[in-house]
Amino acid sequence: MNIVFAGTPVFAQLALQRLYAAGHRVPLVLTQPDRPAGRGLRLQASPVKAFALEHGIAVAQPRGLRLDGRYADDAAAARDRLAALAPDAIVVAAYGLILPAWLLGLPRLGCLNIHASLLPRWRGAAPIQRAIEAGDPRTGVTIMQMDAGLDTGPMLLAEAIDIAAAETAASLQDRLAALGGRLIVEALERAARGDLAPQAQAEAGASYAHKVEKAEARIDWRAPAALIERRVRAFDPFPGASFDAAATTFKVWHAAVVPGAARPGEVLRVEAAGPVVACGEGALRLEVLQRPGGRRLPAAQALAGTAFAVGQRLGGD
Repeated sequence: MNIVFAGTPVFAQLALQRLYAAGHRVPLVLTQPDRPAGRGLRLQASPVKAFALEHGIAVAQPRGLRLDGRYADDAAAARDRLAALAPDAIVVAAYGLILPAWLLGLPRLGCLNIHASLLPRWRGAAPIQRAIEAGDPRTGVTIMQMDAGLDTGPMLLAEAIDIAAAETAASLQDRLAALGGRLIVEALERAARGDLAPQAQAEAGASYAHKVEKAEARIDWRAPAALIERRVRAFDPFPGASFDAAATTFKVWHAAVVPGAARPGEVLRVEAAGPVVACGEGALRLEVLQRPGGRRLPAAQALAGTAFAVGQRLGGD
């Protein structure tokens, strides 16, 4: 098929790679404008753009797609370019811009979205993180026909996977990206045969996965230890759960729920594997930590030179 692809992060790049390998013609990729990154804040291309350039695929980076919006000129240029290509379908994966009506109706087969949840659960921007944070036992990928709503369109294909006990957002994203790439290729093959049966989403059980904000990363020791531990995994690699001790902000990359009770945030004991901190319910052993500018290290190494005393109260929210 003649496919236009719209996506930005690694999750989307893996889907583009599968489409390309399956032999679909991809004359154009839409992706977010280059962003400053790294210590030097140099402009950095998205993973999708990097793949496209490496494989000779044209790239467009409109700042907006609304014809009546702030970036109307960018939108009009994108519309004209897409209309000339006459794509059979537009495949969307974590693109980062809302698709307006003119774009949804442009391809012959419409716009197909690779969404990293089992819709209607976790519509929105951060379905992977919210599934881990909520303690969901399963998640998956839904291939959805996009409409004007936020992840509300008819479902075309879906497949579930289990969420492992030690799953982080990074590891789950990798597994879901591989699944999404396989499912979108299957969906396009079936669409070519007229073998897809769209299924309307039920509103019962719908939930919204709002974007992860940096402020959420501050550990609230008043929360149950089990919830804090899930947030540690959900916010890995971004933004990283954090707390303050000895005028230093530490990030927590691995923690374990253990027995214990005291004032939330109080150090109960210091074990070889890491300090044990009281939470609103139960306690948490902090096992892998990171100092500012440092590497992820076992707690004993990360805390070298930092006094952690029993009864000390750690900062957070």
